[in-house]
Amino acid sequence: MSRAFSLALLLISILLAAGCGRKDPQAAKATTAPDPISIKTAPAVAQTVERAIMATGSLQPDETTTVSSEVPGRITKLNYDFGQMVKKGQILAELDTQELALQVERARGSLAQAMARVGIDPTKEEIPDTTPQTRQAKAQMEDAKSKYENAAKLVKTGDISTERFTELEKAYRARWAALEATQDELRTQLAAIRSLRADVKLAEKRLRDATVVAPFDGIVQMKHVSPGQYIKENVAIYTVVKATPLRLRAEIPESAVSEIHVGTTLEFTTEAVPNATFKAVVRELNPALDNRSRTLTAEARLLNGDARLKPGSFVQVRLVTNKAYPVIAVPKDAVYTVAGLNKFFSIENGKAVEHKIPQILGSNGMVEMPEGTIAAGAQVAVSNLPMLTNGAPVRTAGQN
Repeated sequence: MSRAFSLALLLISILLAAGCGRKDPQAAKATTAPDPISIKTAPAVAQTVERAIMATGSLQPDETTTVSSEVPGRITKLNYDFGQMVKKGQILAELDTQELALQVERARGSLAQAMARVGIDPTKEEIPDTTPQTRQAKAQMEDAKSKYENAAKLVKTGDISTERFTELEKAYRARWAALEATQDELRTQLAAIRSLRADVKLAEKRLRDATVVAPFDGIVQMKHVSPGQYIKENVAIYTVVKATPLRLRAEIPESAVSEIHVGTTLEFTTEAVPNATFKAVVRELNPALDNRSRTLTAEARLLNGDARLKPGSFVQVRLVTNKAYPVIAVPKDAVYTVAGLNKFFSIENGKAVEHKIPQILGSNGMVEMPEGTIAAGAQVAVSNLPMLTNGAPVRTAGQN
């Protein structure tokens, strides 16, 4: 073997030995365990919370009515306008009464004429059972009856002839028929008088109806007509609402129907009065659910009146379904939200275990966990959450 060849083999051996003794930096790094992340922990706690559902509703006035006139006529006066308060019995509008007053006078005249026809004083309200005509007919009948009865005795003894007795009998029967005819005529005339008296009362009522009054204390929501306008009967003049007490009408979902009954207290809020909560008590329930929405209509009365609340306001109703529902909760600091994902880390055997939750529910600094997510007493991380990953080693630095 030549000397040059020997030197080449030696050089190759040296290079191979140097290559085998060099370590890969990446491999060395992979075999080194990561440093534990220092965190603070807090325990998951068992507690009870109030369960409730939200429903929509609206505020309704206690009463709403459209005030109209029962008689046609031309409006001569309107005493109130939009937004003004009215009291029960106050005159809202007045119609022209000239024609109605004439109708009253005509009805009264017809009544007086009918009463005078039978000899009754028109100024007296009571209607007698008899009249001079009936009393005269009755007296004539009784006279004929007396003669007939005497003749019936005399004809038996032969003191009068049979022909004379027959004449007296016929006279008695005629007087009796005349009395009955007079009484029938009287009953007919008295019935006519009662009818005319009803006509008078009806005409007087129509005259009173020309003055339109407020049916209850309320506020004018709308004025529909103007002075000088001719209206027919039952045409709307005003819309009046009674805003106190307000009614709350809510649509309760089918799932919560069993939780609501008469006497249930509802809480509600409205954008018309921000940052305020009001209460109402259920007074009426619809006996059936709506076929389309599958909701039950409940009507409640407000416990306390508030001038800030107005009829027609949209409200959000809160119905408590369970006052002490058991849940497991963790501190709010234990929940980390990133890209719309909510998660927290429990600590098990020195490592972080990731748990994802759909939404954040809770109050007073605690967040409710979905059922079966974590047990009471389990430790959860409350610091350095962005640095944690599932399975990352951790070191507990203290508890909150």
